[in-house]
Amino acid sequence: MRIFAIDTALEACSAAVLDTERGDIIARESISMARGHAEALMPLIARVLAASGADFNAIDRIAVTTGPGSFTGMRVGIAAARGLGLAANKPVVGLTTLFAFAAPFIAADETMPVAVAIDARHDHVYLQVWVAGGRVVVTPRIVSIEEAVRLSAGDPPRLTGNAATILANAWRGPAPAVVEQRAAPDIDWVARLGATAAENASPPTPLYLRAPDAQPQNAAQLARR
Repeated sequence: MRIFAIDTALEACSAAVLDTERGDIIARESISMARGHAEALMPLIARVLAASGADFNAIDRIAVTTGPGSFTGMRVGIAAARGLGLAANKPVVGLTTLFAFAAPFIAADETMPVAVAIDARHDHVYLQVWVAGGRVVVTPRIVSIEEAVRLSAGDPPRLTGNAATILANAWRGPAPAVVEQRAAPDIDWVARLGATAAENASPPTPLYLRAPDAQPQNAAQLARR
């Protein structure tokens, strides 16, 4: 199986091709960026596809990150994945950024807890926590930094995500076992998770955990006659 993975939900524009028969990533590219995903993504997809030596007829599935993250960024990636899937008649699966951050830690040692924190601004983070066996004990949510520290307490967890250092700096009690600050998930893991995701249970729809900052200017609307 060949998986084409896309991630634009946070501070990177990334794509990769995983060949499960070879058990390896055969092409990848990732560009650090906070803005400009819409302009960068399609040329990047073309380069990665060319580097893989295949076209979309040889791709079996498309995987895309669905957030939480940048409202604009995640929509760019999801729209591209859906469009490519429709055009090439390929299934598309969605994966949360929270799970993509946590997966390499769970795979490396599932006996230790993992807490993923993504910066939601205004002294809040998007949070999810796993314990031994990869069991979720805190489902995806937006909470204050103080509440995130409280929910992550217990056995010292491994902290990751683009707000890992924010939580670590606010930490109380025994220090976290690991603090890994990352601007975006590893695109290789997005591809690997995409290979094992259940199509019916992993729709490519945005994971919105709060309303957008930008709101309609209702006061500027003209009254209906």
